[in-house]
Amino acid sequence: MPVIRDAENRRTETPNAVMTTFASPTQGGAGLSLWRVDMEPGQAGPPHAFDAELVWTVLAGTATVRLGDETFTITSGDTVIMPADVPRQVAAGTGLSVIAAAPAGARAYTIDDAVDVKPGCALPDGDKLLPAWIA
Repeated sequence: MPVIRDAENRRTETPNAVMTTFASPTQGGAGLSLWRVDMEPGQAGPPHAFDAELVWTVLAGTATVRLGDETFTITSGDTVIMPADVPRQVAAGTGLSVIAAAPAGARAYTIDDAVDVKPGCALPDGDKLLPAWIA
């Protein structure tokens, strides 16, 4: 289907953010997943990596991003390109809203075993996870 209606967007709440999926393979897309990330002030995702490149464009707010050995602040209008297999962690400053994109089927994996995945947030896929907002 070439049009995905607003009512068909999928919302996934994690302990760290709310992901709203606009396009993904399960919504009729073939090669790209597109979603919105909304984080409240002070929320932070766990350290993790993806097996594919992700692109985040900040719509509003600020965040500190740790990407590999670099740490930097992002703000409205900034775009971050997160290479595949590079550890990352995002911590919202004033709150954060971004539009994110990744190849369909991109898989996440933890850097350590301390991450507890909330049911419904991701599906196990071997030693990686398929996030619900990308599926």
